[in-house]
Amino acid sequence: MPCNIGFVSTRFAGTDGVSLESAKWARILWDHQHVSHWYAGKLDRDPATSMLVPEAYFYDRENVWINERAFGTRRRTPEMTRRIYGVADYLKGTLYDFVEAFSIDILIVENALCLPMHIPLGVALANFISETEIPTIAHHHDFYWERARFSVNAVGDFLTMAFPPKLESIQHVTINTFAQDNLSWREGASSVLVPNVLDFEHPPTEEEMADTAFRERIGLEPEDIMLLQPTRVVPRKGIEHSIALVAQLKDPRCKLVVSHESGDEGQDYQHALTELAEHSGVDLRFVHAQMAPPEGGDANGGSAGATLAEVYAAADLITYPSLYEGFGNALLEAFYYRKPVLVNRYSIFISDIEPKGFKVVTMDGFLTRNVLDHVRKVISDEQYRREMVDYNYELSKAFFSYSVLRRKLRSLITNFTGMDDL
Repeated sequence: MPCNIGFVSTRFAGTDGVSLESAKWARILWDHQHVSHWYAGKLDRDPATSMLVPEAYFYDRENVWINERAFGTRRRTPEMTRRIYGVADYLKGTLYDFVEAFSIDILIVENALCLPMHIPLGVALANFISETEIPTIAHHHDFYWERARFSVNAVGDFLTMAFPPKLESIQHVTINTFAQDNLSWREGASSVLVPNVLDFEHPPTEEEMADTAFRERIGLEPEDIMLLQPTRVVPRKGIEHSIALVAQLKDPRCKLVVSHESGDEGQDYQHALTELAEHSGVDLRFVHAQMAPPEGGDANGGSAGATLAEVYAAADLITYPSLYEGFGNALLEAFYYRKPVLVNRYSIFISDIEPKGFKVVTMDGFLTRNVLDHVRKVISDEQYRREMVDYNYELSKAFFSYSVLRRKLRSLITNFTGMDDL
């Protein structure tokens, strides 16, 4: 029986992992007649199926005030406590309105019950779910204990209460085995492991991959070698390693392109990268491409627009030197668009991806001569590169395709409805 699904988060907009993965979930659900609706503080979904609540955005002025006083100290004032509860009560009311307006049967909470970017929203959700016992899937991409900036805080009681809450009507979903294990031993909560996925059953078209318009738009010459880092500009993405790679390759044809916007942590990192690139003699370009999810958009999946294909089609090598990732969407995108990739062996890659046998250039926190030689071979040897990317695509189809997500969602929805709806 079709259900009305209510997705809830601080933001469903842009190319961050939460926005992209939620759109994929909505697409699979829509294929089986489950209608998705959206609640967030920032939205690029269809307004007809959405509820925009600006106070739920993590950059809302009141939430910024709270966050500035919640972390880096162990004591809070009565005023701060009052304001957290005040915003939480208001947001709880909007959640009631959202569920009533769209006759929501099942909530899917995306990262708002694990990462305390918006403490009042987490508290509001915990109270709302407790009061209504609404069936809820809590999709956890990052936990607060994984981030050093949340380790010293004055909101331990709220973190215990809502990040995540321990309620019978919640099914927890984690995206990697480390998170699954930590949730179990820290909170005594079981979870279903659902990796990030892409639609490997439907590869990009030859026309998409032959498109050179993007290279022309950003001023690249036909002989240039485009190294693409398809990540947001935040420190944990390790973009300085990509700059060092281009500098050490000593090939004037090599250009480094970073395709996503600056993240949620200010502009200082981007300014530092620009100075580093200038000092190192590296051609670095921030293009801030506004890209929709790979599957495009509709009323349930997100806004229509350009796909990731035009940026990936232009690239000769993908750099992915992240220091930490909850999973690694950009890595899957590199496999999907059949591009060779350099990966810094972050922990989730080591535990959940590398054992599958993918063929990539790997580094362990720093560049070595062997890494540089391997990159040069990948760039120069077309047959070697083709064998590498084709193998990675087929392996991804087996482990990270929509069929995997479909099986996982079938189990989660059936647990609530008692019917095999997917």
